[in-house]
Amino acid sequence: MNSDIEALEPKVLWENFIKLNAVPRPSKKEERVVQMIKDFGAQLSLETLSDEVGNVLIKKPATPGMENRQTVVLQAHLDMVHQKNADTNFDFLTQGIEMFIEDDWVKAKGTTLGADNGIGVATIMATLASDSIPHPAIEAIFTIDEETGMTGAKELKTDWLTGSVLLNLDTEEDDEIGIGCAGGVDFTATLPYTPVPVHDQYRTYELAVRGLQGGHSGMDIIKGLGNANKIMNRLLHSLVFEHNTQIQAIQGGSLRNAIPRESFATIAIPLTQASAITDAVQGVAKTITNELLPLEKGLQITLEPKDSNGLCIPDETAKAFVRSMYAAHNGVYTMSLTIPGLVATSNNIAKVTVDANEIRVDCLVRSSIDTEKQNLVNALTAAFELSGFTITTGGDYPGWEPNPSSELVQLVKQQYEKINGSSPEVLACHAGLECGILGEKYPEIDMVSFGPTIKGAHSPDERVSIPSVQKYWTLYTSVLENIPERN
Repeated sequence: MNSDIEALEPKVLWENFIKLNAVPRPSKKEERVVQMIKDFGAQLSLETLSDEVGNVLIKKPATPGMENRQTVVLQAHLDMVHQKNADTNFDFLTQGIEMFIEDDWVKAKGTTLGADNGIGVATIMATLASDSIPHPAIEAIFTIDEETGMTGAKELKTDWLTGSVLLNLDTEEDDEIGIGCAGGVDFTATLPYTPVPVHDQYRTYELAVRGLQGGHSGMDIIKGLGNANKIMNRLLHSLVFEHNTQIQAIQGGSLRNAIPRESFATIAIPLTQASAITDAVQGVAKTITNELLPLEKGLQITLEPKDSNGLCIPDETAKAFVRSMYAAHNGVYTMSLTIPGLVATSNNIAKVTVDANEIRVDCLVRSSIDTEKQNLVNALTAAFELSGFTITTGGDYPGWEPNPSSELVQLVKQQYEKINGSSPEVLACHAGLECGILGEKYPEIDMVSFGPTIKGAHSPDERVSIPSVQKYWTLYTSVLENIPERN
């Protein structure tokens, strides 16, 4: 299949994307791809530096005749979200991504594709390797761990970069120019418990929620997609409070920045109520399915017998947990009052785990307004502390304040209009970009973000539009060629 992708234009970009996707690179496991990029720079005889956390900086001199232009920083992140379908046999730590072409899209077989942000990385690699792309002096910065904490950007040295303009290649619509983004914070609620035996005359079942679309917990939160953890809790609320059901285990979702597609709960139900509980599950499932149509056409809710270890959460603890989950906000919290159509603040109840002795709920709170972000954290804290949960927060990162009048934004906008004969959308997004952190470290740098069209990021439905990559590449190379001279 890769031979078909190699034939796509621009070949230099796709060839490097194939090389990149052959190397496992899930977040926090980027050692091999970091080494690959360091070797790549060394093979080109370019100055290549790395820091303690794994960020890589490669410097390339200007094309002859462009030495007086402003030095440009090219920036993309090396890690990718590792999500796969439940029925896909794949190991993100040892296998490269298996890609194929369908219509005008490049996709992966049952996993995330890594176009986020692999297309950006491949773009920079192609530029560093090329002797035919006009450009000013380049400082190419490849960061690590963007998807699960932005630790690469956070640990970036403040004396590494000298460039005055920065192109972040991590936007996912080819007609958009990004000029701002949301900040975020990880929210975690935990509640230890001592397991108790399942009641006599109870039988164990697996309650499963499958088939949701999932997606990017920032960019896609406005779509109203189904959240498997909230759906599971709605089912459990009915079963626990109306049918004396006991909860033994739950595994829902996997990553904070991915809207959860699946949730699996092991429950124990009274044998005398088996028929009534089956009817209750089917009734609630039908209601939820109807509510989410036509958006979530693949939703499946099933109840099947299962073996278990005979232990469960104490009844009162289970009730408290279900109540807190019901009270905890999920989805859009507020919309921006200054930018029409932009989500200001949101929460993703990303992962729910009930194991042998602890209940854990992982969320990602996003906001372009720090005070609103804290307000939502306070609301979530209240919902869980009322049931005895302990709350921790971490991984806080700032948003990127829009500057629509910046010279770089105007340059990219002008080049887009010149090439395409139409105007791009100039906007902020609800995703977390590293620009907010980089802007704090380098406050004088002028930044903009753009990229090709990528759909379904952070889910196994991730795909990148082939025509949009060519469109993006044309804009990118034009911007590089027209970076102005130093002031």
